[in-house]
Amino acid sequence: MSNSADTPGSGQGTPPTKGSGPADPPATRRFPPVRVLTVAVFALAGLIFFTSFNTAKGTNIRTDSSLLKLSDLIHERSQKNRQLDETNAALRDDVDGLAERDNGSTEAEDARLKALEKNAGTQKLKGEALTVTLNDAPPDATAKLPGYPEPQPDYLVIHQQDLQAVVNALWQGGAKGIKVMDQRLISTSAVRCVGNTLILQGRVYSPPYKIQAVGDPEKLQKALSASPAIQNYMVYVNVYGLGWKVTEDGAVTLPGYSGTVDLHYAKPVE
Repeated sequence: MSNSADTPGSGQGTPPTKGSGPADPPATRRFPPVRVLTVAVFALAGLIFFTSFNTAKGTNIRTDSSLLKLSDLIHERSQKNRQLDETNAALRDDVDGLAERDNGSTEAEDARLKALEKNAGTQKLKGEALTVTLNDAPPDATAKLPGYPEPQPDYLVIHQQDLQAVVNALWQGGAKGIKVMDQRLISTSAVRCVGNTLILQGRVYSPPYKIQAVGDPEKLQKALSASPAIQNYMVYVNVYGLGWKVTEDGAVTLPGYSGTVDLHYAKPVE
């Protein structure tokens, strides 16, 4: 091979002649960073496609009915529980009607039974009432007062302790009966929140949350104002915009509790 050509970029016009010494080793070839990045992207895409194919196994993983979202399943079960509650309430009315016709009990016994049913919350309740409404703050809320930090996500949503604080205060204020959303509370009711949703007696609710209580409105208002937990909640209302509204409703009728009253875990003391 001829050595008469100039070396590109060497800045020299004459290449080394034979016998003048060993030639310089060729420069190590380097791949441009852009090319390496492109290869890496294609390799990652191939891995994703292979994983998707292996997971789907020939099915449409976007619309396969066996892969329902958890939220859809919860909504479906909540609707089913509501229908079962309505069926249970209708059957209970039938049983009560048959019992009144055929039980042969005395008037005193009947009066005692009605008093127990009233205290248990299974019968309708009429009286003066007020409603407390709690709601999440706007997602773009900022601190409205100086000296407070900008809100974390937890600051902007209703928590279980907020709902429980309102329910406890209303009981302390002499409430004769309480309804949360569309369900009457009884002694075994548990107010629980998962994320920003309320789970009450097998059914799921989203904010705004409404709590209605029958009792003396003035005493109920005082009990709400005196609650330390609600006073703490009001700080978040004033600073971050959490929802808080109390309205007097006049005369209302609370529904009776329509769910099961069987105890599955607790047992009466002998």
